[in-house]
Amino acid sequence: MRPLIHRRRDVPRRDPAPSKWAYRVQRLWLTPVFRSLLRVGVPAFLIVGGLGLYATDPANISRVQDSVAEIRRSVEDRPEFRVNLMSIDGATPILAEEIRTTLSLDFPMSSFDLDLARLRERIEGIRAVASAELRIRSGGELAVTVAERRPAMIWQAREGLWVIDGMGARVAPLLARPRLDDLPVISGDGANEAAGEALALFHAARPLGDRLQGLVRMGERRWDVVLTEGPRILLPADRPVPALDRVLALHDAQELLDRDVVRVDLRDASRTVLQLTPQALAELRRMRALEETMEEGNG
Repeated sequence: MRPLIHRRRDVPRRDPAPSKWAYRVQRLWLTPVFRSLLRVGVPAFLIVGGLGLYATDPANISRVQDSVAEIRRSVEDRPEFRVNLMSIDGATPILAEEIRTTLSLDFPMSSFDLDLARLRERIEGIRAVASAELRIRSGGELAVTVAERRPAMIWQAREGLWVIDGMGARVAPLLARPRLDDLPVISGDGANEAAGEALALFHAARPLGDRLQGLVRMGERRWDVVLTEGPRILLPADRPVPALDRVLALHDAQELLDRDVVRVDLRDASRTVLQLTPQALAELRRMRALEETMEEGNG
């Protein structure tokens, strides 16, 4: 009996095993790195390459920049980002006007156009300002809070009269603050650098009242107390305040500062030296000569 299927003997039987290259491709496809490269890397490379080609065209770059600028302008011009006014706290009217003149801001303006750090530096560049803080409040208000240097003394420097604070920093020329001419006065090179010591001396010299004319810095190391009526008090370089207290105690006990004395020298802590006026010195010599004459007569 013949089989129903006729087999051709000249056709070779096909090997079901994959070929060498097919096997390698299948093995490579099973590698996670290769699959990630085909699924993510190749599309990303194509996208980046396309964007790169697009970005190399100057016309495309110009269109993108114009679009970004337009979007930014539309955001900056929104009412909630506009600043309409500026308030200044902690400053006198004169200083507040100087701050407004220094900044010269033209309101209304966008908050994105305000460089707060740069504005703060410009405000702190004013001599009378110790520190400043800026912030934008709701409602379109630029709030400036200023710590103003408080005038404490007048310093008679080589270049003129200056109002200084308690730390010796210059606040303003006296001509710009004429209402402060009743402040205590110091003079001499480097006097402002010892402003703290000067304030302590002024505090100790309060019993002198209006007789105190001011302090003079001598040799940038010590002070002289100048009185309108009375001697000049030469204080030591070290511990000048206790030395001044000692002179004031002598004045209370013996009215030292009301006598015919030109100078009270306290530079040597171990002794107090008095320089008499010429009239007082002549009178002292006359009295000594009279005493010597009387002693000789008695002898």
